[in-house]
Amino acid sequence: MVAAMGYNPDKYDKPSVTVDVVLFTLLDEALKVLLIKRKLTPFRGQWAFPGGFVRMDESLEDAAYRELQEETGVPREAVYLEQLYTFGEPERDPRMRVITVAYFALVGADKLEPPRGGDDAADAQWFSAYNPPPLAFDHRQILEYAITRLRYKLEYSAVGFQLLPETFTLRELQRAYEIVLGEKLDKGNFRSKLRKADVVEPTAHYQDSGGRPARLYRFKSDAVAEVKTRRLFP
Repeated sequence: MVAAMGYNPDKYDKPSVTVDVVLFTLLDEALKVLLIKRKLTPFRGQWAFPGGFVRMDESLEDAAYRELQEETGVPREAVYLEQLYTFGEPERDPRMRVITVAYFALVGADKLEPPRGGDDAADAQWFSAYNPPPLAFDHRQILEYAITRLRYKLEYSAVGFQLLPETFTLRELQRAYEIVLGEKLDKGNFRSKLRKADVVEPTAHYQDSGGRPARLYRFKSDAVAEVKTRRLFP
C-alpha cells in the first residue's frame, strides 16, 4: 500500500530535533537567564541554554523539563514553562541538520537553589539577560526572541507574576515590571491599571522595611492568566 502511494521514507532526510530552555528569574535587581557551560563539542566550553536531543519516547515538553533537571538541577514543579518558537536554519548546528524547539520558562527567586552543572554541562550559572557572555549555536537570537516574548507577556497577561515570590509588595511588583520592560513606570498609573486588571489581592501580612510597613499581596488564583482584550502594563 505504501509503495502504491509512491511514498518511500528512505528517500527523505531525517533531521534531528532538540529542545532549548530559556529560564528567566529576577535576582539582585536584574533580569537573569540561566546558562550552562558545554562539556562536549561543538562549542565545548562555551555558554548555552540547557537543552538537548528529544528522545523517541517523550514529548517535547517532557524533554524540556528533563534537560532542565539533568543539566541544572531545577525541578519541574518549580518553573512555569511554555513553548516559545522553532528555530531551524540549516547551518545552526555544525554537526548535522538540527531543528530546535525553544521553550520560555520563569521561576521565582524564592524557589531557587544554587544551579549545578550535570549530564553534559560542566557548569551552570545565572547571567544578565541583557549582557550575557558569547553564546553557542544561535542562542543569542533565541535569547532576544525570548526577552521580547517576556515583555509581551507582562503587558498582556498575568504570567509575569511567576517571577515573583508568593507574596510581594506593590513596590516590588512595579520594580519587577520596570526591570523587565526596561523603563520607569508611573506609580499612580501602574496601580490604577493593576486594580482594573483585578489580578492581585491583599494578604493579612505586612513587610517591615524600617519605615511604614507595606502590605503584602499575592496573585489571585482565579485570575485569568491570558488577557487579550486589554493591555495591562505599562
